[in-house]
Amino acid sequence: MDYLYGILNLDLWGYVLATLIMVQITMMAVTLYLHRDQAHRAIDLHPVLRHFFRFWIWCTSGMLTREWVSIHRKHHAFCETPDDPHSPQIYGLRKVLFEGAELYRAETENMETLEKFGRGTPDDWLERNIYLRVPYGGIILMFVANLLLFGIPGITIFAIQMMSMPVFAAGIINGVGHHSGYRNFECDDAATNIVPWGLLIGGEELHNNHHAFPTSAKFSIRRWEFDIGWLYIKVFSAFRLAKVNRVAPQPVIEPKPDAELDVENLRAIIVNRMHVLRDYTRQVTLPVFETEKTIARGNAAFKRAKKLLIRSPNLLDENSMDKLGKLLNDSAALRTVHEYRERLAEIWSGATVSNEKLLQQLKDWCQEAEASGIKALEDFADRLRSYHLAPA
Repeated sequence: MDYLYGILNLDLWGYVLATLIMVQITMMAVTLYLHRDQAHRAIDLHPVLRHFFRFWIWCTSGMLTREWVSIHRKHHAFCETPDDPHSPQIYGLRKVLFEGAELYRAETENMETLEKFGRGTPDDWLERNIYLRVPYGGIILMFVANLLLFGIPGITIFAIQMMSMPVFAAGIINGVGHHSGYRNFECDDAATNIVPWGLLIGGEELHNNHHAFPTSAKFSIRRWEFDIGWLYIKVFSAFRLAKVNRVAPQPVIEPKPDAELDVENLRAIIVNRMHVLRDYTRQVTLPVFETEKTIARGNAAFKRAKKLLIRSPNLLDENSMDKLGKLLNDSAALRTVHEYRERLAEIWSGATVSNEKLLQQLKDWCQEAEASGIKALEDFADRLRSYHLAPA
C-alpha cells in the first residue's frame, strides 16, 4: 500500500513541511516576481528566476503575469475609489476577504485594464502558445505531480496550494491590508501594516509601507519590522540572481542654523514627503491636539478625534468630516495646524510647477508658520531647513 503515499512516502510532518515549502514558494513568486519585479520594477530578477516563478504561478493558479500586474497597477492608480478592482472601502471587507479571487477574475475580462496597465509584461512564445492557450494546463500538471510525489495526501496539499493565492493575496492582503492594522505613514489610501513581521505572506503584510513607497524593493521601514521578501532578495542578490533598483528614501536631518531654504531642501522634502508628513503629525498635530484637549476638558468634540486629524480628508466619510469640522471650529490652534498640513501637502503635489515657484511656496509656508504663534508649528518650519537628500 506504499504506493498510496507517493514516491516520497513521507511521514505526517514530512507532508506538513512539504506543504509549507510549496506555499512559501507561491508567496515568493507573488511578492518577488509578480509584485516587486513585474508590477513596480523595484528589482530585476535573473531570467532563470523569472521563468521559474512564472511557471510556478501558472501551475498554482493558472494566472497570467499580465493579468496580475494590470490589476495591481490599476489598484494603485485608483486606490479606494469605485475604479479600484478590490478595495474593501468600496466593496466591504467581507466581499474582498472571501470573494477576492472573483473580483480579480471579473477585472481580467476588462481588456482596457489589461491594455493600459499591462505594458512591459512577458509576451514571448511561452506566454502566447502555452500559458495563454492552456491556462489550466499548469494546474493539471501540478495535480498530477502531487499525486505522483505524495500519493493520496497530495490531494490535500494540492487543495492548500490552490487556496494560497486566493486566501492570502486576494483576500487577506487586499482585504485586511486595507482595513485593519497599524500605519506608519498617512498615505492617501487606507493601506495598513497587518503585523510588523512579514513572514507568512512574503513580507506583503507590511502593506502600508508599500503604499507609502510603491517602488521600494524593501517593505520594512522601522527597525523592528521584518520583511522576509527582502531576505530572499538579499540571498538572490548574493548569487547575482537579483538586482535591487530602488528602496524607500531615508531623510537626512542636518540642522544648519540661519540657513536659507534652497532647492536641495525642496527636493529632499518632496522625495521624503511621507516622512515629512509623519514628522508633522508627531511634532505638530498630536502635541497641539493634546494641549487643546487638556484646555477643553469635557468637550465631546475631542473624544476619539485624534484619527480625524491624522487621516487624509479623502478617507473620511461624511459623518467623520462633520466631526472634524466641529473639532476645528472649536479650536483655532487645531484649525491652523490642520490647514498648514494641507497646504504643505499641496506643495509636493505640484508636480507641474517649476522648482522656483515651489521653493517660493515653501518659503512662504515657513514664514507664515513661524509667525503663527504656535510653538510646535514654528519649530517644524525651522526643522524643514534641516532636510537634505541622502548621498547617492
